[in-house]
This record gives sequence, C-alpha cells and structure tokens, in this order.
Amino acid sequence: MEDRLVSAESQPLEDAIESGIRPLSFSQYIGQEKVKRNLEVYIQAAKMREESLDHVLLHGPPGLGKTTLSAIIASEMGVQMRTTSGPAIERPGDLAAILTALEPGDVLFIDEIHRLNRTVEEVLYPAMEDFCLDIVIGQGPTARSVRLDLPPFTLVGATTRAGMMSAPLRDRFGVMERLEYYNEQELADIIRRTADIFATDLEDGAAEELSRRARGTPRIANRLLKRVRDFAQVEGEGVITYDLAAAALERLQVDRLGLDHIDDKLLRGMIEKFRGGPVGLDTIAATIGEESDTIEDLYEPYLLQIGFLQRTPRGRVVTHLCYEHFQLEVPDK
Repeated sequence: MEDRLVSAESQPLEDAIESGIRPLSFSQYIGQEKVKRNLEVYIQAAKMREESLDHVLLHGPPGLGKTTLSAIIASEMGVQMRTTSGPAIERPGDLAAILTALEPGDVLFIDEIHRLNRTVEEVLYPAMEDFCLDIVIGQGPTARSVRLDLPPFTLVGATTRAGMMSAPLRDRFGVMERLEYYNEQELADIIRRTADIFATDLEDGAAEELSRRARGTPRIANRLLKRVRDFAQVEGEGVITYDLAAAALERLQVDRLGLDHIDDKLLRGMIEKFRGGPVGLDTIAATIGEESDTIEDLYEPYLLQIGFLQRTPRGRVVTHLCYEHFQLEVPDK
C-alpha cells in the first residue's frame, strides 16, 4: 500500500519530525479537554499521596496524540518514560528485561498494546497488580519459580483497537480514556503552533483551510502543513496564504473534505460500476486493486464517519451525501 498523505498512520521517518513539535505539558497540549482535565486530577492526587499513577489505557483512532499524552504524563509526574510496542515484546524475557530496568515511579509506554503476545500478557498481570515478576528457572522436574520485586511503575498502554484486548488485561487499567477526533478550530490552533515552530508565515485563512481537510486528526494536519510549506517556499515567497494552500492541496489531490484520489476511486467505482451498491467488500477490493483488509481498516472508517458509506447485510452502499459531494444525481432505486 502506498503512503497516503491523509493516512492517520505514522509513516517512515515521521517520528523524528513529530518529536520536535510535540507539546511537553498539558498547557501546550491543544484539544482533548475532558481527557486532560481528568489526567491532571489523577496526576495531582498521585503526587499528593507520593504514589505512582494508576495504570492508564489511552484508546482511539490513530494520529490523535496518545504517544504525546504518555510523554506529558511522565513529564508531569517528574519521571522517565520507557517506550516500546506490543509486537516488539516477543518473549516473556524481553518484558522482564524492560521491567527490571525501571526506576521507582517510571512510566512504561506500550504502543499497540492489543498486539501483545498472550504469553507475555500472563507475565504482565502480576507486574501490574503486585509489582512483582514470576520467573521460571530451569526445565522439567528441576524447574522452580522465583519471584522478583519490581519498583512501583505506571504502565501507559495505547491502542487503536481496545476491543481486541483481552478482558483480563483491560480490567487491570485503573484509568481508561478515549481520545476523540478534533474540531476544525482545535486543528487550526495546532497548525498555527506547528507553523511557529517551523518559523513559517501562515495566514489565518490558510490555517482554517488546512484544518478543514485534515480529517479531524493532528498528524494529518501537520503533514499537510509540511507539504504546503514546500509549495510556499518555492512558489509563494515563503508565506502560506489561503489561495496558495487551496491550490497546493488541490495539486496534492486532497479535496475540501480531506478525501484523496484513493477515496475518489473507491466511491466513484461503486457509483459508476454498481450504481452505488450494495456491493461486497471483496468485489470492491478487486475493482480498485487493493486488499479487502486494507479497505476495511484504513479506507472505510473515515468514509463511514462522514456518512458517505454505509455497511448493510447485503454489502456496502454509497449514501446521498456522497452523490451530493460529487454533484451527481442520486439513482432511482
């Protein structure tokens, strides 16, 4: 699958750039007001009791700031953060090495925690509940279990699929917060903040135009800003105006609702070849030359969110909103 400009998933070489623009405190973090207020209370209470913060689960669509929030939690608690991901911890020994290296109060951030190996999960349970680690030494009749004490720590898990987590793991988190999509005003504020960090001149109208096409996701908003900044430096004397931003985004094939050429191909294909549906997922995949899992996981969620697509027992159906967007007549069915 090609890297899409409007994909909420992190793309290669983006992490280094994102780390330079991430806010370092709740006061700098824009949006997610409910989550921020709750976390500020939990952190302040833990500091007043001189305890480590309860384990935190952050879930929601990709690109909304789960990794950033985990770093802010560690910063506000005044501790270090160790970062890893579910697929990277293959064996219980890998997890044991990470846990035994933690200092008291440290934050352990596990991204994509729903992809943890089940055997690793079993080792994680006593570590989360009792701050201890049960290690089996030896094999066969001579095998014996050794319990290692761990310093109190806070596990911050991030997932885009909370439903795929096992119930025992999910129940061991004391704090569970869902991150929601951002509104256009919040995205515009994020874009202005990023432009200041990049030392780029940005007109208010341009920030609002970028925010409209960012699909409610800060990662996409910042990515669009970086690409439009290139056009501004080459063709606009370094200043991002509304007209320049709109023209650049059209050249990048990102329309006024944040739909790109792949969304266009998917929707128009359903309209032109199947009269808007219903049509099966495998048929759509064969029509546009893409895997059905990719369509279901990456392409469909936003189209469902904005009401352009419906899932029915008979297959996918294009809605009247999609016809209106493309200025097409709704067929009489």
